[in-house]
Amino acid sequence: MTRRLDHIDLRVRHLEEVRAFYETLLPALGFVHDAKIEGWIQYDAMGEDGDLRDFFGVTESPAHIANENRIAFWADTDAEVDRLAGIVVNAGAKNVEGPGFEAPGYYAVFFEDASGNRFEICHRTN
Repeated sequence: MTRRLDHIDLRVRHLEEVRAFYETLLPALGFVHDAKIEGWIQYDAMGEDGDLRDFFGVTESPAHIANENRIAFWADTDAEVDRLAGIVVNAGAKNVEGPGFEAPGYYAVFFEDASGNRFEICHRTN
């Protein structure tokens, strides 16, 4: 098995409350194709052959309550974590922590969307 993940299907309280955040964050993370699906914010990552590789979708669930789960994205370098941290701050991320070393060889930034969903962008050297 070469793939470990097919897609993320995330819920938020109000889609319009988070639209600008995800429309900024997802392309910066490599999800560059806007799928333009009614009732969703969905961006696809495409393979070198032009085929859909994976996607990140966000839809509205007014009763959504965020929990302690966290979705972590990989960065190739500490500098990439820094660059993406600037993007998430400018996109309106909430409760931003870092970037910085969480442990030797583990550099990360932690943040939330407006619905309280937790995320991380990290780079590991060990």
